[in-house]
Amino acid sequence: MKMIKKSILFLMCCLSFGLNAQNNYKSWSEIIRKNESAWFGTAEAKKIAENVLLYQRDIGGWPKNIQMQQELSEKQQKDLLALKKTAVETTTDNGATTQEMLFMSKMYEQTKDERYKESFLKGLDYLLEAQYANGGWPQFYPLKKGYYTHITYNDDSMVNIMNVIKNIAQETNFYSIKPSNGVVEKCKKAFDKGIDCILKTQYKQNGVLTAWCAQHDEVTLLPAKARAFELVSLSGHESARITLLLMSIEKPSAEIITAVKSAVAWFEKTKITNLEEKRVLNDAGKIIDKKMIPVTNGSPIWARFMDLDTNEPFFCDRDGIRKKSIDEIGSERRNGYSWYSDAPKEVLKKFPDWAVKNGTKVSASDKKNVTLITVAQDGSGDFTKIQDAVYACPAFPYEKVTIFVKNGTYNEKVRIPEWNTNVILKGESKEKTIITFDDNFSKIALGRNSTFYTYTVLVEGDDCAVLNLTIKNASGDRGQGIALSVVANRVKVSNCNLLGNQDTLYVSGKDAKQYFKDCYIEGTTDFIFGSATALFENCIIHSIKSSYITAASTPQGTPYGFVFKECKLTSNPEAKDVYLGRPWRIYAKTVYINCEMGNQIKQEGWENWSKPEAQKNSFYAEYNCKGEGYQPTKRVKWSHQLSKKQAEQYSIEKILSDKTGNWYSK
Repeated sequence: MKMIKKSILFLMCCLSFGLNAQNNYKSWSEIIRKNESAWFGTAEAKKIAENVLLYQRDIGGWPKNIQMQQELSEKQQKDLLALKKTAVETTTDNGATTQEMLFMSKMYEQTKDERYKESFLKGLDYLLEAQYANGGWPQFYPLKKGYYTHITYNDDSMVNIMNVIKNIAQETNFYSIKPSNGVVEKCKKAFDKGIDCILKTQYKQNGVLTAWCAQHDEVTLLPAKARAFELVSLSGHESARITLLLMSIEKPSAEIITAVKSAVAWFEKTKITNLEEKRVLNDAGKIIDKKMIPVTNGSPIWARFMDLDTNEPFFCDRDGIRKKSIDEIGSERRNGYSWYSDAPKEVLKKFPDWAVKNGTKVSASDKKNVTLITVAQDGSGDFTKIQDAVYACPAFPYEKVTIFVKNGTYNEKVRIPEWNTNVILKGESKEKTIITFDDNFSKIALGRNSTFYTYTVLVEGDDCAVLNLTIKNASGDRGQGIALSVVANRVKVSNCNLLGNQDTLYVSGKDAKQYFKDCYIEGTTDFIFGSATALFENCIIHSIKSSYITAASTPQGTPYGFVFKECKLTSNPEAKDVYLGRPWRIYAKTVYINCEMGNQIKQEGWENWSKPEAQKNSFYAEYNCKGEGYQPTKRVKWSHQLSKKQAEQYSIEKILSDKTGNWYSK
């Protein structure tokens, strides 16, 4: 019997080696997750699907680490047919089985081939059959001797299974195949058992709930070891996906809420901000060395293995001896394994919203650790005024601080000072969370610079975000009156209404870059003005009356000023003569790309503000716009129509990236 198993394993290795040796496409996991839906109806996809059907064992599962898109010889196909009845090496490790089920779902959606549906359902039966009575899943099923029988969170194996079961139990549209009511009920029970197992395996450290190990004993539920270098420990990586799964549950129980809060507290406690991984690559792009470099206030990372009692990170070679640093282990394990992870960052990012949704408040008096402050006019939050919440924010925090503002109309001026960086000002809904004030130039009456004091909301802190709000200057058409003033760098404003008349939005700051996405911005004269590099993407720009949309004051030598991409330019009926822009300062830069322009836009497009020198020094341009207002042949001669090659230079990366990276995507 042992000889038969060895022969089968040898054959599997040969198949895998042969397939990898002729890999001329892209990785199997990328094919499943990144191809367009229509591709799954192509002849190429159908050919690959035949391989996937061949690899599936009759028990319903698949082996791991196979590039299933590779062409099979007749002999290989025959060998795989012989393996189908063996159930050897069927597993959920490294994404196996769950990823093939996703592939079959996408194939069935496009082709309605019943074989794909049957394959998917066999895979689902396999997952349900493999579950332990205590709710956990082993790494291999049928059971394989050794650490493979442990409840396996390693590489997100059990979480992947749970997400499949969850989608079936909740009858979502994620999968195209709809099992019978009986199977749905089985999935509901299986998911509940799985959650119960997760809650029971969360490790208590001196009576305090923390996180999870990569493996837990299938009988005692205690943390367990796997390979020689995978000792009993708490896992910074696997615990992240487990916590995110718990956070995805609608109407969580008190036990789930406690589990999430405890895990988040543990992530906060164990994050590492004084080290950064440096990888040394050879010419082929392969890692030949890893080093941990000391840094100050680095982006948080977590160790893959931490001591059960002290949370101290440790590292192991194949000899199983614990070391305190990766420098103390051999190059093979040091460079061939992921010893650190940033996966918990996603948990900490989503926790503030989850906490609000589930009735969890963070005390604003705890200035050192505050990450969420809630504002509610009915007294159910930490404060009733937004500015009071800003005052409670820590100065220069290491992590984002969310000020969550519940629905209501807040009649106040709000200032986020320069020292309050990393603040997220987030409303409960764009339409019903309104910040309004009615200052204007004449009301302020502080001299010729009065405009800059008229703001309703002022953002001076770098790395801030404003989301899901309406910000309004309610003074009416009585001269300059700013709704939102942003004089900071790396500020993102999304899904907001910015309402005013003259000078609605002021964007400035030394070398500042700002991103406005999915916003509605309205005004009369120069209602978007300032010196910042600002990208407006998928925004509605609405003119209340005939006047000027922009008044840029771009500094000399700055590569980009205002850039509008995929925006829609609309107006009130009385606004019949609207200019795209005029130069507040002579080096102004404003560009419209792929925008829709209504007939309110004047055919000449641009005006020089009685500054002849601006015609030589400013840069006003358009590319591939549409609508009645887009009349490129009738624009003023000193403006530009970009070529396709020139327009390609206006990517979000080129406009907004800086030394911190792609901050706008976070």
